Amino acid sequence: MTAPLPVPRVFRFDDVDAFRSSVRNLDVDFTPLARKISAEQIILSLPGCELNYTQSFPRIVDAQLAPHTTAVGFTMDDGVPIRFNGVERDRAVIVLGGGGAFYSSVEETPRQYASVMFTPEIVDRGWPQAGFQFSIHEISQRAQDRLREVVRHILLVTSQPTDDAQFASGESIKETLLAAIDNAFAEIVPAKWTTRANTTRQFKVFNDARAILAGDVAHPIYSGELARQIGVSVRTLHDAVQRYRGVSLHRYLRLRRLWLVRQQLLAGAPSVKTCALAYGFWHLSDFSRSYRSQFGEAPSETLAASRRPGVTHADPSRRHGS
Repeated sequence: MTAPLPVPRVFRFDDVDAFRSSVRNLDVDFTPLARKISAEQIILSLPGCELNYTQSFPRIVDAQLAPHTTAVGFTMDDGVPIRFNGVERDRAVIVLGGGGAFYSSVEETPRQYASVMFTPEIVDRGWPQAGFQFSIHEISQRAQDRLREVVRHILLVTSQPTDDAQFASGESIKETLLAAIDNAFAEIVPAKWTTRANTTRQFKVFNDARAILAGDVAHPIYSGELARQIGVSVRTLHDAVQRYRGVSLHRYLRLRRLWLVRQQLLAGAPSVKTCALAYGFWHLSDFSRSYRSQFGEAPSETLAASRRPGVTHADPSRRHGS
């Protein structure tokens, strides 16, 4: 007897404070770049893998793949390029990550993309070797079009009754998906820019800085001190942050601290002043202007909303991943 056809699960968010990534095996942390969002994640569980379709929103993302997992990703639309691991050429490309690999992205506008998470990891299909960071590869336009077509057809067949559904199974759908990915990796286009994109030295500098800042971002951190902790020059640190964030270290830290203050205010911090000072904002009027510009409301309004009867918010210390 044929197993029931898997059905996609759909998650929608219109509140940046409520957003939680629903993608399993990927630990995601983000800093929003928009006041309002319209995000959607569609998750289809197949034997040994999950197909994820994401309609994203402007944000900065840091993510790490779980052990014993292989991830493959590609865009489902054309638009303002996503800065992925320091490069912005995302038309006709595919990204690949192995267990424990990191990636960083800057999404300046809403985009649509798909990812496939394989557990256990893929080891026998002749795909490029996975490393410390996700790698990015240019592929033929034909291969990209095929990937997109396969994903759209899979989600169509599994989300509504069609004549095709009676012939489909989870295993056969997975095999079709694997064939499209095999074809994409078979049609990699040699390109000099991918060599620079996939080098690990500058990414390691950036990732070391990111790890330190993630653990100590609530305290004043200066560029010279950070560079010394990593063991590089200030110039090398600046270039790495500029490449992977698309903004200066100072601007990124400010955005990140504003987001962390908001999470604390939503959790019911004692006062706006106490919270702002704790995260390094000593000029309170300037802090208030920046906060309103970023989130569309005063910090006092955020705190007041958190104290209304019946209003609850997620633990701000929880990372935005599953």
